[in-house]
Amino acid sequence: QVQLVESGGGLVQAGGSLRLSCAASGRSFSGSAMAWFRQAPGKGRDIVATINWKGDNTYYGDSVKGRFTISRDNAKNTVYLQMNSLKSEDTAVYYCAAARYLASGRTNSQDYDYWGQGTQVTVSS
Repeated sequence: QVQLVESGGGLVQAGGSLRLSCAASGRSFSGSAMAWFRQAPGKGRDIVATINWKGDNTYYGDSVKGRFTISRDNAKNTVYLQMNSLKSEDTAVYYCAAARYLASGRTNSQDYDYWGQGTQVTVSS
């Protein structure tokens, strides 16, 4: 059974940092694209960042460029999201996603086959 388990969320003051982790089990995702999405209350699920299978090609949503960094460790089957200079508008549930067959990152949530349960990030102003 494939599982993606996020961790690292919590409450942080504006300007602070958090590092999210997403550990996969049940199959290797070393050849697959992975991504982080987020969903704020009353809003849709938006792309935050994507990373290709090798980790050398990334994409960031406009609202997080220059502040967030996505990375992966294929040996640990884990993807990370380093979030710096956090703002109140970053408050959301953050979801990790993995593609079954795609090697390059995509921004459409429908391109991803596996999802974590989500981790809450709350930024206080």
